[in-house]
Amino acid sequence: MAIFSKSNVPQFSMDVYQNEYLPEGGREVNAIVTVTSTGGGTIGNAVAAPHLYTPGQGPSAAVAIMVDCSGSMDYPGTKMRNARDATAAAVDTLRDGVHFAVIGGTHVAKEVYPGGGRLAVADPTTREQAKEALRRLSAGGGTAIGTWLRLADRLLSSADVAIRHGILLTDGRNEHESPQDLRAALDACAGRFTCDARGVGTDWEVKEVTAISSALLGTADIVADPAGLAADFTRMMETAMGKEVADVSLRVWTPVGTTIKFVKQVAPTVEELTDRRTESGPRSGDYPTGSWGDESRDYHVCVEVPAAELGREMLAARVSLVTPRPGSDDVHNLGAQGLVRAVWTDDMAASTSINPQVAHYTGQAELAQAIQQGLDLRKAGDTDGATAKLGRAVQLASASGNADTAKLLSKVVDVVDAAAGTVRLKAKVAEADEMTLETRSTKTVRVKK
Repeated sequence: MAIFSKSNVPQFSMDVYQNEYLPEGGREVNAIVTVTSTGGGTIGNAVAAPHLYTPGQGPSAAVAIMVDCSGSMDYPGTKMRNARDATAAAVDTLRDGVHFAVIGGTHVAKEVYPGGGRLAVADPTTREQAKEALRRLSAGGGTAIGTWLRLADRLLSSADVAIRHGILLTDGRNEHESPQDLRAALDACAGRFTCDARGVGTDWEVKEVTAISSALLGTADIVADPAGLAADFTRMMETAMGKEVADVSLRVWTPVGTTIKFVKQVAPTVEELTDRRTESGPRSGDYPTGSWGDESRDYHVCVEVPAAELGREMLAARVSLVTPRPGSDDVHNLGAQGLVRAVWTDDMAASTSINPQVAHYTGQAELAQAIQQGLDLRKAGDTDGATAKLGRAVQLASASGNADTAKLLSKVVDVVDAAAGTVRLKAKVAEADEMTLETRSTKTVRVKK
């Protein structure tokens, strides 16, 4: 048996970036909280969560792969073959000992492998059996994604594991159940497993796929060419296999008289967390962040404090990280902590200065919103409104150095002056380009050094 050393256990650290100075009467405090998890070594005073690990094997995990098998997957015929190949590639990427299942999704959800309401355990034999079962997959039927998610939840919940994750592929719109049914399924599955969602081709609905990934704290993307599915599925599964701690929450405590205006993830993507708060004690609430591997994410915390006299200072918020303790209603504190402060001053230079991280991510959130609003206005036929919003998006992408988003915008608009946000809508836009921009609109870049 391999020796499991402390250096294999993820360590969490937290850094807070803010301008704590407020003018007389000032009440709004903004801070960017950077959370970092690393599998080797200790960062600062961070501590690990060793109870989540199996010596020599890494964290225990279960994965459900949901493959669209509706009739549209046969048009073109290569789409279904690419989906089978991609799922086989994902199965090959599974770590030994991981529980897994493959689900075929139409207007109903069917167990493709292993069947019988159970999960298989990954090893050379079960991988081959799963790939053999995949060869028998064929297209036919409708699309009811909520049924796929509910079956995935039932299967994943049967395993006593630390990490539960889903991968979902669809090529069409969710036409065989109501939006309310899908929303109910997402609400039922939220917090029970994370899920990455992919749309293949251009006949699916961006807002449906991104709603799935958002509710289940995963990623969303477009694979416009089905030939790219295998590489994408392999990357997704490699990332899933790298997750080490599940169900991590950002716990925010505030003193009496202080209210939280919002909490949102701002890197690597923008994700609103404010409405997902669950109360965890007096003046304390938890915001879900999903599963973590070796990675770093940024969060924007905005609080409103009581007005105070010049010279006063106070703790505006205390941010920490927690995860459920297995077999208990208690939580495990992951050790990382950040303090958000407020100091009232008559120094105008200090109180009017905007922290670079706060300014940057405020712009990145506006960028995502401008893209989404601009594309919606374009679809609605409001040329002037779309031009204004997408022009603002180009301006923000240019100023922040978000080159990837700027490149995607240039396929939808002709850029006349990026710095000024002067653009013209392109007369013809490839559907894949527009969908790619919309799907990836929430991706952000970090502050330029």
